[in-house]
Amino acid sequence: MKKILLTLLAGFSALSAMAQEGAVSVQFYTPSVVRIVKGGAAPEHSFAVTAAPQAVRVKTVATKAGTTYTSSALKVSVGRDGSVQFYSPKGKLLLKEGAWGLETRAEGFDKGAKIVRQTFLPEADEPFYGLGILQDGNLSLRGKTRRMIQGNTEDFVPIVQSVKGYGIFWDNPSPTVFRDDADGMLFESEVGEVVDYYFIWGGNADGVIAGIRALTGHVPMVPLWSYGFIQSRERYKSSRELLEVLRGYRSRGVPIDCVIQDWQYWGNNYQWNAMEFLNDDFRDAQAMIDEVHERNARLMISIWASFGPMTKPFRELDEKGLLFDFATWPQSGLPDWPPRMDYPSGVKPYNPYSQEARDIYWKHLMRLEQMGIDAWWMDSTEPDHNDFKESDLDVETGMGSFRRVRNAFPIVSVEGVADNQKKVSPRRVMILTRSAYAGQQRTGANTWSGDVNSSWSVLRAQIPAGLGFALTGNPNFNTDCGGFFPGGYNRRGAPATCSTNPLFQELYVRWLQYGAFSPMMRSHGETSRREIWEFGNPGEPVYDAIASTIRLRYSLLPYIYGVAHEVSASDGTFQRALVMDFPADKAVWERGDEFLFGRSLLVAPVLHAQYTPERTTFDTTPVDFTPERSTEVYLPQGCDWYDFWTGERLRGGQTITRPTHLDTVPLYARAGAIIPIGPDVQFTSEKPWDNLEIRVFPGADGRFVLYEDEGDTYAYEQGACSEIVFSLRGGTLTIGARRGSFPGMLAVRRFRVVTPDGKVREVAYDGSAQKVRL
Repeated sequence: MKKILLTLLAGFSALSAMAQEGAVSVQFYTPSVVRIVKGGAAPEHSFAVTAAPQAVRVKTVATKAGTTYTSSALKVSVGRDGSVQFYSPKGKLLLKEGAWGLETRAEGFDKGAKIVRQTFLPEADEPFYGLGILQDGNLSLRGKTRRMIQGNTEDFVPIVQSVKGYGIFWDNPSPTVFRDDADGMLFESEVGEVVDYYFIWGGNADGVIAGIRALTGHVPMVPLWSYGFIQSRERYKSSRELLEVLRGYRSRGVPIDCVIQDWQYWGNNYQWNAMEFLNDDFRDAQAMIDEVHERNARLMISIWASFGPMTKPFRELDEKGLLFDFATWPQSGLPDWPPRMDYPSGVKPYNPYSQEARDIYWKHLMRLEQMGIDAWWMDSTEPDHNDFKESDLDVETGMGSFRRVRNAFPIVSVEGVADNQKKVSPRRVMILTRSAYAGQQRTGANTWSGDVNSSWSVLRAQIPAGLGFALTGNPNFNTDCGGFFPGGYNRRGAPATCSTNPLFQELYVRWLQYGAFSPMMRSHGETSRREIWEFGNPGEPVYDAIASTIRLRYSLLPYIYGVAHEVSASDGTFQRALVMDFPADKAVWERGDEFLFGRSLLVAPVLHAQYTPERTTFDTTPVDFTPERSTEVYLPQGCDWYDFWTGERLRGGQTITRPTHLDTVPLYARAGAIIPIGPDVQFTSEKPWDNLEIRVFPGADGRFVLYEDEGDTYAYEQGACSEIVFSLRGGTLTIGARRGSFPGMLAVRRFRVVTPDGKVREVAYDGSAQKVRL
């Protein structure tokens, strides 16, 4: 047996092994990430991958059976038939391939290109996760079939990962069938030239996510204010109406950081997405923006991936052939519903695959940028595709057919705005968007789950939808709290009445409580008013439950911002499926109704109605929301847990019954958790964090990094930030010496260390290390 020892160097051709049915290219990007290409030369362009291969030392052994390639972290075996197997550093089989193939397209726009297939053969009881935002209510992908093409409420990221600690990134942006059945786990893409995927060995879920981001980009920090409460509605119809909402929160003493202006501030549908305030009811838009800022809030505004024929962007893009010609929203130029198609809107999506088109888009968006808009709500980035015909995909984009690049539409749209803003503004990019693709985490954009219906079953589906998305490496996820379409919760013929309906009130409270533990907490919906006063008055159960949930969110801001830093600097994850931290506990493998928020807090939101029937109907029969109810909570095996509210210590590996009220969010801190609690504020930057409460939950070693910076610039990338490491070992809490600094940093401060037994230790901190005996 001939043994060859060689080193792969970045920029050199991929290390290849010739199989009987064609070339199989094996290229290590890192010792634990390897690219497999079959059937031809590796494509040079990827919408997702930004990394270049590192210099990786690989041992190659050729035998009659095939060739093996071994790095310090992974062994890859290629059979003479072209099949590939992957092994752990200890030689344990992780995954093997099944059948693969390339089928030439015989007709159509992509004639001569290939339909690309690859089957994998995981173990029968091996759960897989990821694939994007799916709405079927299940966490595991086993047994699922999807034609992956971006949509309103399901967004596809062709990344999956196994409980065994490895992941697969299928690098093909064309519509792709994912199917898992008795024959294996199949990826089949409609257009390609070769099989092209990455195998990522992480050892655990965090390691896989780190590998994904090393390949496709890390997560930047977004503004501190974006972790505050965000209020929206479809839609505020005047500048006066929007300002009344902000004034209403401020006058009632309920925290808020951002208000969103939805569509039609531009006027009628022929002026769709003009990126100008052309609506007569917004003629004083600059004064509106100024008052929002004077009231210490931010304004996010709706922008779309399409334009009406009377707009400046449409005319410029059309002249250059940079518009698509398929039906999109809105189809009628009139506001009537159903749409009056005898007055077609003429609205067309633009072609974001073109750099020129992206720059034209930003040139017109600069009008809003210069007015002081703080953030962008990029709607319809999948994009809306009405009256879909397969032939709509048979058009040129400049990067091949639309079919060839279809699923990358979201990332090129979002990057077009993010990259251009960074060129002209020092403030952090804040984008809310409706669709996503692999690598989009590098923009910092937060993807919401689309225009979902208001129902208990849909609420229950949002938790696994967000967890699956996070497992593709995209940590920023949120939903329309309360659901977008309240439908039957409104009185027939009387929209915006659902907030008086107890059935909807209970659903909204529980959805908002879940939203308090999302990376973005945002209330939004159509034909409804979601502002807190629409649900009652102070002292009433529903109002008070909403207010306490928002205040809970603000109290956790120091913890949330610390987790945000971990996400950015250490490839962490906000919403963590329990299988990420407890893979040995099979009871959590398919559990999609609980999650960890950061590494320390177990969130078990109430997801079933406790006071009203789970019916979508209008009913104003009075409901008593004050009696005690209960819910079951599973505490994962592997550590002890503390009830966050009572301090009771509980062992893991058991299901408990937790008493609840309408304002209760079942919340548990794992033993060893260190949770900073912030001051009572009306907006994120109102008060300094100069007297934080530090809740410590003994019973295991623990660590938390209190992170601070200026809050809304990229100066942290040059080191303008500070870290204070809190570490718990035995009965001693160590507050480490402060690392780093930034303008405006607190030089001295106080900490109030609180343990579950109620004891309080006051600590004066000047930046030097201290120890606190508990």
